[in-house]
Amino acid sequence: MVFSSAVFLFVFLPLTLLFYYLLGSRRNSDKDMAAKNLILCIASLIFYAWGEPVYIVLMLISIVFNYNIGMDIEDSAEKPKKAKALLVFSLIFNLAMLGFFKYAGFFAENIAALFGFENRYEPVALPIGISFYTFQIISYVVDVYRKDAKAQRKIIPFACYISMFPQLIAGPIVQYSDIEKQLGSRTVTPEKFYDGIIYFIRGLGKKVLFANTVGAVYSGILADGVGSASVVTAWLGILCYTLQIYFDFSGYSDMAVGLGKMFGFEFVRNFNFPYKATSITDFWRRWHISLSSWFRDYVYIPLGGNRKGTARTVINILIVWSLTGLWHGADWNFIVWGMFYGVLLIAEKYPLRKLLEKTPTCLKYIGTMITVMIGWVFFSSSSLSEAFTFISSLFAFSGNPLIDSQAKYLLSENAFSLVIMILGAVGVFDYVSAREEGRLRKTVKSAMYLCIFVLCVVYLISDTYNPFLYFRF
Repeated sequence: MVFSSAVFLFVFLPLTLLFYYLLGSRRNSDKDMAAKNLILCIASLIFYAWGEPVYIVLMLISIVFNYNIGMDIEDSAEKPKKAKALLVFSLIFNLAMLGFFKYAGFFAENIAALFGFENRYEPVALPIGISFYTFQIISYVVDVYRKDAKAQRKIIPFACYISMFPQLIAGPIVQYSDIEKQLGSRTVTPEKFYDGIIYFIRGLGKKVLFANTVGAVYSGILADGVGSASVVTAWLGILCYTLQIYFDFSGYSDMAVGLGKMFGFEFVRNFNFPYKATSITDFWRRWHISLSSWFRDYVYIPLGGNRKGTARTVINILIVWSLTGLWHGADWNFIVWGMFYGVLLIAEKYPLRKLLEKTPTCLKYIGTMITVMIGWVFFSSSSLSEAFTFISSLFAFSGNPLIDSQAKYLLSENAFSLVIMILGAVGVFDYVSAREEGRLRKTVKSAMYLCIFVLCVVYLISDTYNPFLYFRF
């Protein structure tokens, strides 16, 4: 089940909200919270089982195991060695689960290729959202071990945290310390619920009206063969993917934040107009913020961060970005994508720092966006060879013409919509909306978002399945 589907919009979500507020009617009492958490937990498990009926067992095992080990870690606070052993055991268990389902096939294929024998491993289907909820589980056990959070003594709130459907499939990654209090006490005002609806419709519009539209252009260019594409066609293709992944992923995040508000939760912001960035460092402060924060808090800082000298800092950055690439996918193109950013971040931090300080902002912006688009080539390609073929077309290394009839047709057909999307991606419309917020009547705003919702539904009628790009991670 996906947010951008009729069954979710008109059956699952209305019924969940109805039960959530009817059965949890008392205002913010302990019994009320218990009832609401139970309803939300049941709904979340149904939501997950809708597409992954087998792997619901895997999630339940993870919930029960980590619920108990969290309490054991807290109870062993006076015995540091035991607490640390329990933490290590938990990390091994959770990472082994993730590793088996996501990376076993990758390692089997590469080991077979390295030693020259036949690879007979049959990959298993990847459980949807396992990368996200595994990282949330790790944040929980580490927070308990560090005493940044108390172990959850009630299994339903803990299960609710792990399985919560608004952000289960594609984030944002919610650290337990950020949501601990909300699991026990939260309220929803009419204003907050209204804001949740607005966030949700905004995200739905990003996904259905923008991401799906520009994604169709990109898919068409790939289908025609990027290796034979003209330079302009190749750049148009990666521009389309650049816009698609932003509107697709930030749209999901907006929908998740909106749904969270409807149920009384406040989730962290996951995007802050990354295509306004003037450096790669700035880009990663704005893109997938929850993932960057997770790696900073649970990998980079524990490794020593930048506290142990330049050489160690460089090594730590490379480790973090190798893992970031591997987290996104079990393939070499993702690892290269991660290392690509690791090297660039090191370059900005050390040899290029003084040069960048003197570079005009407009040139830094252009350079950043070109670099990000090249990065998306590695990210979107199915293999390294395909990525290098794409790059050859971008820079005319393949001998293809600068522009051809395909490029002219695509530009004439999509120029207006691309301009609108680019303006949206850099925040022009949000800036104008903020300027007019005091004058814009709530009824007018509501009517505008109602129109967006109706338009999205019209589009969905003919395209019932709209998976988000980050579902595969």
